[in-house]
Amino acid sequence: MGNQAALQITDLDVHYKDFQALWNVSLEVKEKKIVSIIGANGAGKSTLLNTISGLLTPSQGTIKFLGERIDGLPPHETVPRGITLVPEGRRIFPRLTVYENLVMGSYTPRTRPKRDEAMSKLYELFPVLKARHSQMGNTLSGGEQQMLALGRAMMSDPKLILCDEISLGLAPVVIKSIYRRLEQINRDGITIVLVEQDVKRSLRAAYWAYIMLEGKMVLEGEPSSLSEEEVKKAYFGI
Repeated sequence: MGNQAALQITDLDVHYKDFQALWNVSLEVKEKKIVSIIGANGAGKSTLLNTISGLLTPSQGTIKFLGERIDGLPPHETVPRGITLVPEGRRIFPRLTVYENLVMGSYTPRTRPKRDEAMSKLYELFPVLKARHSQMGNTLSGGEQQMLALGRAMMSDPKLILCDEISLGLAPVVIKSIYRRLEQINRDGITIVLVEQDVKRSLRAAYWAYIMLEGKMVLEGEPSSLSEEEVKKAYFGI
């Protein structure tokens, strides 16, 4: 795959009490690339992102970010290192304004001094957030809320963004707009991991793809090298 690895995961197992959600998962994400992780509901995609970000603790295996082990570190230690999660369902603060939501993304000592500069750049990327800066989060459309969730992640000055189902429930024209922004963010040097059920959209954006089934990695490769039949077989386990 070339280039230095931003993220390396080796032999990762994750349990929810007696239930094993991830089995011997290994993957590698190169710096400044977009990597797609595809799978049906229940495949373990969100569990994987939550484990990388520190919301879950693995029972086995290692996670390295820029060469440093981070497995088992909580979110308040992974975020300052440059890892940020855009969670499924957006999870914005509905009773805070757009501006206040964005400020919440820059709470670490590393990012607070650069808040105004980061906000200006963000408003260039998402003009609609500037136009809505004083509106309450719960008054935004679904697409605007997703942009706000992504914008809040950007305010943490990330090196790696983990995106969990960012297109879920959105109109195609809105999804296209959000993906354009993601590609711009990537061109600016930020590594992105996309977790999606939207197979075609995700593969078009990605440099490398992994397919998960029942908590295991079952297929990987450059999107252009994966046939539609291979992807379907891996996705559905047939």
